[in-house]
Amino acid sequence: MNESPLIKGNKVLLRKPIESDVDDYFNCDRSKELIRMYGGDTRNIKVLTMEDAKKFIENILSNKLEWCVEYEGRFIGQARLTVNNYDCRARYAIGLFDASTWGKGLGTEITQLVLKYAFEVLKLHRVDLRVLEYNHRAIACYKKCGFIQEGVEREGALVEGRYETDVMMSILDNEYSVIKDNFISMKLLN
Repeated sequence: MNESPLIKGNKVLLRKPIESDVDDYFNCDRSKELIRMYGGDTRNIKVLTMEDAKKFIENILSNKLEWCVEYEGRFIGQARLTVNNYDCRARYAIGLFDASTWGKGLGTEITQLVLKYAFEVLKLHRVDLRVLEYNHRAIACYKKCGFIQEGVEREGALVEGRYETDVMMSILDNEYSVIKDNFISMKLLN
């Protein structure tokens, strides 16, 4: 499949952008914690413009395997797989920009849905990611979904004038097959 399919979980819907997503993104508060978890600079937060919101949605639309995350009828984040077909692997990324949705298990559900799609539909061998070492919430979510820490890139990210460490994590198809029965169910809708 070349395009991101519509994927329905228990609480979330993973889908391509729709017109109202621009407003949902534009109207969401940009928390300092979120910006820091993304590796951004919180010392000089720029005001989000409608043009910025449109570009954000256009970027999601331009990626073949990137989804908008819909929760309770509104756009709250995105998830992406960047697939390397040559060696059957992908890089995973997720971001929930709506801080009011944090702590509800949505990151875990989204990650499980994307891993199900990656291993069961795309038949990938490996999915990996990078996460800032201080992003403890994300690391806990990834571990819960079966990712294993492979290593670190010491002081590889310059964040707010300080060098921070990235953690590299991955999950292989055989590791997924052992835990997949604990994952939520997924419905492909197209």
